[in-house]
Amino acid sequence: MSPEKQLELLKRGTVQVVTEEGLLAKLRQSHKEKRPLRVKLGIDPSGSELTLGHAVALLKLKQFQDLGHQAVLIIGDYTGMVGDPTGRKRTRPALTHEETLANAADFARQAARVIDIDACEVVYNGEWFSKMTFADVIKLAGKMTVARMLERDDFQQRYRAGEPISIHEFLYSLMQGYDSVMVRADVELGATEQLFNLLVGRDLQRDAGQEEQAVITFPILVGTDGVRKMGKSENNYICLVAPPEDMFGKVMSIPDSLMPHYYELLTEVPLSEIEGLKGDLARGGGDPMEAKKRLAALVVARFHSDDAAAAAREHFERVFSRRELPEEMPEFVVPAEIVKDGAVAPVDLLEKSGLVPSRSQARRLVSQGAVSLDGVRVADSESPLPVSDGAVLRVGKRRFATLRLPR
Repeated sequence: MSPEKQLELLKRGTVQVVTEEGLLAKLRQSHKEKRPLRVKLGIDPSGSELTLGHAVALLKLKQFQDLGHQAVLIIGDYTGMVGDPTGRKRTRPALTHEETLANAADFARQAARVIDIDACEVVYNGEWFSKMTFADVIKLAGKMTVARMLERDDFQQRYRAGEPISIHEFLYSLMQGYDSVMVRADVELGATEQLFNLLVGRDLQRDAGQEEQAVITFPILVGTDGVRKMGKSENNYICLVAPPEDMFGKVMSIPDSLMPHYYELLTEVPLSEIEGLKGDLARGGGDPMEAKKRLAALVVARFHSDDAAAAAREHFERVFSRRELPEEMPEFVVPAEIVKDGAVAPVDLLEKSGLVPSRSQARRLVSQGAVSLDGVRVADSESPLPVSDGAVLRVGKRRFATLRLPR
């Protein structure tokens, strides 16, 4: 594929390329010299499970692999001990090295759902950070000023609010940037919130006499709540290696408005079709349920198989189809005061609907797995869930209500 065609393909689902001209020049040089570019992606093992949020970056890395380039996956066993401060309102709890290694133990197997792990360079950044002396750390710290660090919005906000900022948090960007020097990255991938860290890599490479890496950023994948970044701490995530039926059901639980976002970042559906879906949703037309089933099937097929996707859809339709619900169900108009950004705390929904006599019983039933919303089991009684008009709330085997949103 020509460098121009490669660039066009790689730009899908991205927010920014720094710089587009620089990346095109690298692709042209790679094409001319028949030398693959070294494309870096770093993942910190702050938890033991990769999510579909991680998959967005891994899919972009896979695109580079398919184009013949060299994928370099850095597992941040040392950066993971510091914890990325990006977007954080307070210092992350510190992890021990043993904890980061334990979390990362299964990362390669999980990443293999997306990338060709056998053709990928998988390295731990402890390979170089563990060998640094304190003099080396001081030298690295001298590459950055406090003034530049405080240009970051997250640090500015914490400083103005009187929230503590630990010195080790300042080191994170330098550590991530130093990774680029050590693997001689031509390109680095990261979410848009990572831009500051990614640009530090360019600075350190230039200082080391290397050619600056190109930087590609992409949107943050919003979680199933439709509001916040997908993450385990928010209880709004979909595990990359979740069983097909579970993955299908969780994709079906996202708000309709989130479908174009997922289609663009997790599937290969043409952008023109996604624009058509956006128009249908804006006009209240089309068939949102069928569009979401298609999305869920495409996601399951991508991370499992076509057969698994077909079986997951059949299971969903058999177990949760409206044909198997009572022909008549009471309707419940959700009070506007308990709806925030299209989401409602399940405990409020259960109490106000009258399906349970008390909030304590609502919490107990949720903990027992007896509550579902549109066929998807409610896992937490307090975490807000997106609700749509016509959704079915079910408690146990015999209590149902069709939800109606306030006009």
